[in-house]
This record gives sequence, structure tokens and C-alpha cells, in this order.
Amino acid sequence: MRMEQLRTLMPRTRLCLTLAAVVGAAVVAGCGSSSSSSTTSGASASGTTSSSASASTSVSSNTSSCGPKPGVKASGTPILLGAIATKQPGTDFTDIPNMAAAYFACVNANGGVNGHPIQLLTETEQTNPSQIAADAAKLVAAHVVGIVGNTSILECTIDHTFWEKHGYYAVDSGIAPECYSTPNSAAVNMGPRYSSDGAVQYALAQHASKIVFDQSNVPGTGYIFAGPQAVAAASHVPITGLTENVPIQDANSVALKEVDDAGPNGAVVLNFTPPYALVILQAAQKLGIENRVKLWGCSTPCNTDFLAKAIGPKWNGKLFVNAELTPPDTTNTANMQLYKAILKQYGSAVSGGIGSFSQMGFTEAEIATHALESVKGGYTVPSVNKAFQDVHAFTTGQQCEPWTYGNYPLHIPNNVDYTVTPNNGQMTMAQGCTPISSADPQIAQYRKVSGG
Repeated sequence: MRMEQLRTLMPRTRLCLTLAAVVGAAVVAGCGSSSSSSTTSGASASGTTSSSASASTSVSSNTSSCGPKPGVKASGTPILLGAIATKQPGTDFTDIPNMAAAYFACVNANGGVNGHPIQLLTETEQTNPSQIAADAAKLVAAHVVGIVGNTSILECTIDHTFWEKHGYYAVDSGIAPECYSTPNSAAVNMGPRYSSDGAVQYALAQHASKIVFDQSNVPGTGYIFAGPQAVAAASHVPITGLTENVPIQDANSVALKEVDDAGPNGAVVLNFTPPYALVILQAAQKLGIENRVKLWGCSTPCNTDFLAKAIGPKWNGKLFVNAELTPPDTTNTANMQLYKAILKQYGSAVSGGIGSFSQMGFTEAEIATHALESVKGGYTVPSVNKAFQDVHAFTTGQQCEPWTYGNYPLHIPNNVDYTVTPNNGQMTMAQGCTPISSADPQIAQYRKVSGG
């Protein structure tokens, strides 16, 4: 299948350089123009909603449960929050802040936070460092009191010292290393390195005798590969790291090299966005070599029904994908029902629909609303960001474990996840919640400082 056909088939956000596989992808995207745009929206759900949401396995929810006063529109002074997201040809992360805005709109329609509506101002950027810095300054000048939903290839790298200087503690979706290694950023996702750790870890648990880890050839590949390399070394299993220039011109050669290097008892683990992972998997199937290795693995970008449908039933139980958030296809909790209801009623701007991006935005807004509900007195930069930082053991309903911000020098609060596998066009559970290995030194460092 040609890449042009894939672009026609895939939702826009799943074509983009998906979060878990794009650290440093500015070279792929190019340093674009310096123009930016902003949008204003509103929404959110209470901590009570999300805490109780994970208890039931067969329940329904409607959007009136997202706020304290069903059907009563909030009319107080708005609480202003801000977000920065990459939006450029081929790379669009705006579904995440757009879903956060949908959540806030739901809360605003059902009482708000202590009667106050929440407004989210979203700035977009095109991987231009000066533009990203200007977006941050613009949000501060607009008097936002918190940063929620940042999702950008470079934003954490460019702005983290700015947020530290001005006292903001971002609740975001991580891509760059600084999203996880600095004190003022806490992500709801794992990002490419730790998601790849999880995919390799699953292959090792199935007793693969060798790992071949392949990813797109962009800046940051060394940082990403260091995690899987450490995890494999701890199990005394050899690992080979490959990189491919994208777009991939000869998928047959790529698949053959991966399979030959892995051997019959080895595993091939991919860290690509869905279109590129798909062309490799389809090439392997076309050549009839998909069964010449023990198993195939993939980081979180492959966790889409689009890919499960496209590769077909031959891959049932053959491909195993790291999943940073609760699988929506097979989960029917109150929290998952609320997520889907908000997406349906308020999420018209969320082009990708149900999936990891909108789950991330939902979760970020859920956490932020929970924190805002704890603020006593005025909503200021100090009061709101202290509330964000004070979030402790909050059950989101979208993650394996409760989420904590904390006063730590680094943050990897989502470090326990699932593994899913294709099953006739859907991604279904292959392995329940499993901690990412502390053989990755950054995971070990985080658990040491956080006491986790």
C-alpha cells in the first residue's frame, strides 16, 4: 500500500509522528514558519468522578457527571489555563489539548469548579524554537494560571527553564527527554523510550533469545535505544539497534533484515508511527516471513484499531504492542464511558476520535480539575501550581496506577502499563499492568526519588 493511500485511510492525528515515537523528530518535520495560532475553549471532570470510575466493569455514564451541578452552567470568573502543541504538515498533536478543552467544556456546563468555568488557551507551533519560546511568553502575558495539555516535539526542551523561572508545573504529554527529566513537567504518557522499554520487556518475558530494535532515523534515537538496550542487557539477551530513513522506500529489505538479524527464536520490536510500522509488517506478510521470528513487538503508536484492521487476522497473537493507557475497546468502566461521552458531545475538534491522543487530553484535564477543586481562595499562579504539584495518588481511570506529581527533580509518573495484541481488527489485552523495568537507569532514578 502506498503512503498516499495510508494518509487517506488514517485519521489525521494517527498519521502524525505519534507521541511515543517522535523524540527529536524536528528534522523530519523541518523547522517551519514562525507563524502560530491560538484557540480558546473550556471543560473538566471531578476527582470524585475519576476515582469512582475505575471500580465498575459494566456501567454507563453521561456527561452530567463531569461537574458538581448537573445542567448548571458555570458563570464565575474564568480560570485561564494554557497549552502549546505542535501543528504542522504531517505532525499534529492538537487532538490532545482539544480533548482537554472538551473535558473542560463539560465541567463548565455542569457547575464548573466552585462556580468558575475553565478556559484553555492553546498555542500551536511548527518546531521553531523561537516560536515555541514566544508561545510560552504569550501565555504568561495572557495571565494563564496553569499549563495543561502541552504536547510538542521540542517544547519541553525549549521552555522548561522558563516554566521553572515563572513557577509553572505543567501537566503534559511527554515527547522530548526534558518532559521526564526536569522538575516542572509531569506527563500522563510514557514517551518513546519507556514505551519501547515495555515492548522489549514483553518480548524478553516470552523468552526471545535476541531482540532487534528498529526505529526511524531522527535525532534522539540514541536516547530512545538506551532504555531497551539496558533492559535487554539486564536479561543477558543480545539486542541489535537499527534505524531507517523515513519515508521507508524499500519495506521488503527492511523486513528481511529485521527477521534475518533476529533469527527464529528472536523478536523484532518496532518504534515507528503507524504508517511506517504498517508498511514493514505488510512487507513481512507479503514475503511470508512474519512467522520466521518468535514474535513482533511495537511501542505505543501501533496501539490503534486502524493498524489492527489493516494488518488483518494473520497477526492475531503475533504482534504485541505496548499500551500506555487503558485499552478503550475492551474497557467499560464509568470513567471510560465518561471519556467516550465527552468526546461524542463536546469533542468535535478532536479529529482522531477514540485513541491514545484523546485519552491523554482527557486524563490531563481530569487531573487538572481535581487539582483546581482543592484550591482555597483565589486562582493564582502560585495557588494553582501548588495544587498541581500536590496531586498525589490520584486514580485517573485511564492508567494502571494512581498518578502523582510530587516535588521531585524528575517525573515519570506513568511507568506501569499494558500489552495489547491484534484480534480481528481490535487491540485486545495480552498482558495486564506490568511495571517498566528499573533496569532502565532513568526508571530506577525516578523510583528512588519518588519512593515508588
